Amino acid sequence: MSTEHPSPTEPGSATSDTSATGSPAPASPSTGGKDPLRGSRTSGIWTATIALIVVLILLSIFILQNTNSVEVSYFGWTGQAPLSATLLIAAAGGALLVASAGALRILQLRRRVKKERKRR
Repeated sequence: MSTEHPSPTEPGSATSDTSATGSPAPASPSTGGKDPLRGSRTSGIWTATIALIVVLILLSIFILQNTNSVEVSYFGWTGQAPLSATLLIAAAGGALLVASAGALRILQLRRRVKKERKRR
């Protein structure tokens, strides 16, 4: 037997997902098919939705507990705003700065990869 393509009956070998014709083979529980409880896009969206709901609840509690007005000065503008609003705006501004720096780095790396592919 070849070591490059182990037989599906050998212990520890992976089963093939395609038949001899190249089409996907039907999965069956007896042959070790895919787990029906595996993760999917839908389950990922559901998990993200639950996480978002938890974050929104925590954010609502934060806003309701921090309603005291504070004085805010920014580039010569002075005013009063709720503490929670000022903190959330500051956090959003920081997140925007981090996201823009990350996006610039991703663009830089994509250009570098594209240039390397042209070189070959």
